[in-house]
Amino acid sequence: MKVILGAGNTSYDGWISTQENELNLLCRSDFERMFSDEKPTAFLAEHVWEHMTFEEGIIAAKNCYDFLASGGYLRVAVPDRNFHNEWYQNMVQVGGNGDPNHPAFTHKIVYDYITLSEVFTRAGFAVELLEYCDEDGVFHYKYWNEQDGRIGRSLRFDTRNTDTSLGMVSIILDAKKVKNIEY
Repeated sequence: MKVILGAGNTSYDGWISTQENELNLLCRSDFERMFSDEKPTAFLAEHVWEHMTFEEGIIAAKNCYDFLASGGYLRVAVPDRNFHNEWYQNMVQVGGNGDPNHPAFTHKIVYDYITLSEVFTRAGFAVELLEYCDEDGVFHYKYWNEQDGRIGRSLRFDTRNTDTSLGMVSIILDAKKVKNIEY
């Protein structure tokens, strides 16, 4: 089973789309209810973790870890604090552009690759960075298979990016469950 977290209007063949009202990442009982019979092999979360505080992000990551099948993964994408683009930073900042109808209005954190990785390593995951900007704003990319979870706001799939310039990037990582830990 593959599950999209906070899917909004996103749906992919072979993936189950969920919304916050049916699977709240901070509510362990939601995970227990949804995954009591079968543990997912993959979770996908595009631009979800920035809507939680750092501490809430760790709780959500631990819930995902606990209910993910051994050897499974969680692919995550969030806005990148190190992307040197003023328009982008104004849009993704905490509180967004101030418009309560804009999705970024509920942003609680803007991650860099180090803090995002920390959320998932604290939860027990092994982290592999796929796309991110470093402290100097240099973009790093490692090929990833879209069949393992397509990220629209990425180098390859966002139409604001061209061969010569970046208009929209995300930190993208795979958090892999390498062993079971009993609690």
